[in-house]
Amino acid sequence: MSHTTARSRTAAFGLSALAVLALSACSVADQTGGGSSEEQGSDAPKKTVTIMTHDSFEPPKELLEKFTEETGYELKTTAPGDAGTVVNQLLLAKDSPTVDGVYGVEDHSTHTLVDGGVLADVTPEGLPESAKDRVVEGKMIPIDQGQVCVNVDHEWFEDKGMDEPQGLDDLTKPEYAELLVVTDPVTSSPGLAFLAATVEAEGEDGWQDWWTKALDGGTKVASSWSDAYYTDFSGGDGEGDFPLVLSYSSSPAYAPTTGNVEGTCTPQTEFAGVVEGAQNPEGAQAFIEFMLSEEFQEAFPESMYMYPIDESVELPEEWAENAQMAEDPITPDPKAVAEHREQWLKDFTALREDR
Repeated sequence: MSHTTARSRTAAFGLSALAVLALSACSVADQTGGGSSEEQGSDAPKKTVTIMTHDSFEPPKELLEKFTEETGYELKTTAPGDAGTVVNQLLLAKDSPTVDGVYGVEDHSTHTLVDGGVLADVTPEGLPESAKDRVVEGKMIPIDQGQVCVNVDHEWFEDKGMDEPQGLDDLTKPEYAELLVVTDPVTSSPGLAFLAATVEAEGEDGWQDWWTKALDGGTKVASSWSDAYYTDFSGGDGEGDFPLVLSYSSSPAYAPTTGNVEGTCTPQTEFAGVVEGAQNPEGAQAFIEFMLSEEFQEAFPESMYMYPIDESVELPEEWAENAQMAEDPITPDPKAVAEHREQWLKDFTALREDR
């Protein structure tokens, strides 16, 4: 799977209205789809468990086959789109759920689902120590983690003889603002995370001033992560004009001449849960527990470009060398983001339109 596929996660759950999108289910264990648990019969050795995921869910096939072997559950996944679309679908179908569980909900959407009555209580066995304080109200279980960061093209700055920026305050300075490309928070998951980080760092009274300085200084807002990273960014595989790009802390693992501006990093955790009223809640919990296993956790970096939530799991060598997460990231309160992001997005859009 390409770096592009794994990291192209847009934030459809923004200003746009909730749209009903057709679910396109596919069986991971059997690409022909397989039958439902009712079709297989109550005494069938394999019962189906259906999990809704975002469209970047691509773990190794052999791991999913192992899940079936160990639990007796045949896994089916449905991927209606990005993480925002997943949230929309679950809210729309909460009175008649079509899936048993969900994976891939990000920090800023967890309380939307919890408060919406979409999720059941779940207490998985084998929860890693590093995950215990991140469980959301007993309903959303952290599975993997990462950080959204501004990436820097080290070679560009070395060639120009310029110092690299160190944090958010530097990015609004004229010499750096014109070198930065970010992604639109209305349409991009990292864009939303970064917007929330600027609100957290600058405060409700200061974040719009930060963005005014950045935009007036020449900062570009791209519609998607792929456009920003592969078209506008000068580092990695890009040949663009911007040596600073909003991306992920994991990106330098695949582009060693780039790095992270640690003072800009903000956490991004992906969660899983059991859907209230599910046909097979036991199967959904079993899959959550399987994703928390050491073997599955070890697969996250290379298959889905995220860090394991189990921090005792060793990272691949290139990650350990080039893609360590920032130790002191900017950490907004997810509940506050859920409560205020619609207004922030409206304000951000108005700010851009005034330019």
